[in-house]
Amino acid sequence: MKQIILIALGLITLSACKKDSPSSSGNKYISKVFDYLPAPGQFVNEEGAGTPAAAQLLIGNKNNLVSLGGYGGYIVFGFDHSIANSEGYDIAIYGNAVNGAYEWSEPGIVMVSQDTNGNGLPDDNWYELAGSQYDSTTTLKNYSITYYNPRATADVTWKDNKGNTGVVLVNASHQHSYYPSFASNQDSITFTGTLLRSTFTNNGGIYINSGFAWGYSDNYSAKDNYQANHYNSFDIDWAVDANGNKVTLKTADFVKVYTGQNNQGTAAMGEVSTEFGGAADLHVR
Repeated sequence: MKQIILIALGLITLSACKKDSPSSSGNKYISKVFDYLPAPGQFVNEEGAGTPAAAQLLIGNKNNLVSLGGYGGYIVFGFDHSIANSEGYDIAIYGNAVNGAYEWSEPGIVMVSQDTNGNGLPDDNWYELAGSQYDSTTTLKNYSITYYNPRATADVTWKDNKGNTGVVLVNASHQHSYYPSFASNQDSITFTGTLLRSTFTNNGGIYINSGFAWGYSDNYSAKDNYQANHYNSFDIDWAVDANGNKVTLKTADFVKVYTGQNNQGTAAMGEVSTEFGGAADLHVR
């Protein structure tokens, strides 16, 4: 939703085990983007911030950004090594959240997976890293939303599994189709996951979108020292299965980030959409 500026941003518990020692070799940054499928949004289909080619530019650095579009839009990536579940935080995920009078966070939910079948592909079980809102009564689990392609530069309509309908609004600054032109289904697209409550408000004439305490990407968090780090920190120990049961993982091989809120914003500003600026293994120096 905020203008993207491409600048360096400087169900059962598995067997209990002792944590691995920190990773000590390999590239600390992403080595492969397996999938990029944003939900409709104002930056989607734009060359620098909303295409598969733009997502590939995230490999090996933290100097680029892509938009994940509205609720559910996602990116899946991995490293050239397994990320060890060691003491403290394990993964850093970069974004462009800001604080102050123009506070703007667009929280993304993070999931991890182990390459249990050993085929090098992210096709094993996924586990959500439960953030500060996971157990909140305002957080919806198993939420689904379907977007419909208008096949034009027009608002994108949607409906969800709670009986709600709405639109992703086209704004004057981004006059193009918001439905991902590279999606395999050009009629409609459905995303399912955890939905975080909306934090979009009008604060004395200034629209803001507040962040949460911890556990989400593109989320201004004092606990993460976001002002200095420009990233949010994640602990593999937060992993839970689809039923909310804690899962003990020795490592993580794949990571998925998706937009966690569903809010159309305003016609002038556009939708709330998580921005993703890369990731790093915090154990590799």
